[in-house]
Amino acid sequence: MTELAWYHFLIGGILIVASFLIIVLVMLQQSRQAGLSGAIAGGSDSFYEKNKGRSKEARFAFWTKILAVVFMVTTLVAIILFAFLK
Repeated sequence: MTELAWYHFLIGGILIVASFLIIVLVMLQQSRQAGLSGAIAGGSDSFYEKNKGRSKEARFAFWTKILAVVFMVTTLVAIILFAFLK
């Protein structure tokens, strides 16, 4: 049995934290079902819809995308490190 190096723990910790934060942020975001029915029925634009870029929802979506990229890059680094460093 081989011992784990320090970077195994670091990468594992980053992946666990990023995945937990992604789950929390996705759970905090509102459903988009109302938007689809409004588009079909010809719903009107509200003040909230026009300023969506400055809203809490936009910040949640932005940080979800950032954390998804962090998760993907960390996973690729882990695959490369663990494949070549044994």
